[in-house]
Amino acid sequence: MKDTSLFHKALTISLEEHPYIEDFLNSFGLDVEPGPNSLQQYLDNLDPDKLEDLGINYQQLCQSLNDFLAGMLTLKEPLDKVDSLTIIGGRDKSGNAENIDLVLKPGEVICIVGPTGSGKSRLLADIEWVAQGDTPTGRKILINNQVPDSKWRFSTEHKLVAQLSQNMNFVMDLSAEEFIRMHAESRLVTNPEEKVAQILKQANQLAGEMFHPDTPVTSLSGGQSRALMIADMAILSKSPIALIDEIENAGIDRKKALDLLVQEEKIILMATHDPILALMGDRRLVIKNGGINKLIESSEAERKNLKSLEELDNKLLALRNRIRSGETLEEI
Repeated sequence: MKDTSLFHKALTISLEEHPYIEDFLNSFGLDVEPGPNSLQQYLDNLDPDKLEDLGINYQQLCQSLNDFLAGMLTLKEPLDKVDSLTIIGGRDKSGNAENIDLVLKPGEVICIVGPTGSGKSRLLADIEWVAQGDTPTGRKILINNQVPDSKWRFSTEHKLVAQLSQNMNFVMDLSAEEFIRMHAESRLVTNPEEKVAQILKQANQLAGEMFHPDTPVTSLSGGQSRALMIADMAILSKSPIALIDEIENAGIDRKKALDLLVQEEKIILMATHDPILALMGDRRLVIKNGGINKLIESSEAERKNLKSLEELDNKLLALRNRIRSGETLEEI
C-alpha cells in the first residue's frame, strides 16, 4: 500500500507551480514531464521498473519526500496577519517616562525625526526585536494587542521588519533580473517569472533613469539600486513592516515609492530629515534624548504647505536635470 503520511495539501499541489519539488525528484534521477500535474498524480504514475533501475524503494522515496515537504511547506505557511502593532512607552536616557501607547496600522506611514544620535535607531531596533521590556529603553511591543509569539523574535522566516538602509553595495555578479529571480525562488513564490517582471517594471517607474533586466546589479546607480530594492520589498517581502532610512537621498520618485508600499498594506516606518517626506507621513515621532518626545499628527495646514514644498522641489529637480544635461543656469 502506498505511503499516506504525506500532507494532504502537498499531494494536491501542482508540480508546475512548485518547481522545488521537481528539483527534489531530479536528485533521485526521476524526470518530471512539463505541464500541469499534481504530486499525487505523479506518484500514482511512477513506473516501478524505473524505480528499480534507479535502485529506489517506493516507500523510502515517499518518506524522504514527506520529510522534505514538511520543511518546505513550513517555509511557505503564511505569516499571521498583523492588524496592529503597539509601542508601549519606556524611558529616555535620563530615565524619564515616555508616557505613550502608540498603535500602528497597515497602510500607515510613520515618520521618525530627530537629531543624529537622538535614539531613532534604538526605537527601530526595539520594534524589530519585538522588545518586551528587555532593552535599554524598557519599551514593549504588542502585535494585534497581544504579547507576540516568540517566532517574531527568533525565527529567520518570520521577520517583522524589512529594512532598507542608506548605503547599499551589491557584490554579486548577477543581472538585475537574475538577482530578483533568485530572491523570488528562495521565497518559493508561485509564478516567479511574473513576480520578477512586476518588480523590474515597478523599479523602473521609481528610478530616475531606467535600466534593463540584463543590467548587472553592480552597475546600477544608487537611485536604481534603491528603486529595485523598494520594489522587491513591496512585492516579495513577507514582513508586515517596512523600514526605510533617508529615502530622500535615493534619487527616486519618493511619492511613488511610498504609494507602492502602502498599497501592499505594510506599516511604513521612515526615518527622514526631508520636510516633504515628513509631511507625507500620517504621523511623526519626534525622538529626543533616547526617547519618544512628541507625537505629531499631520494637519490640513501642513498638507497645504506640502503642495508648495513639492512645487519648489520640482523646480529644483528641473534645475538639477539642466545641470546634468550640460545646460547653464544663467536664467532660472
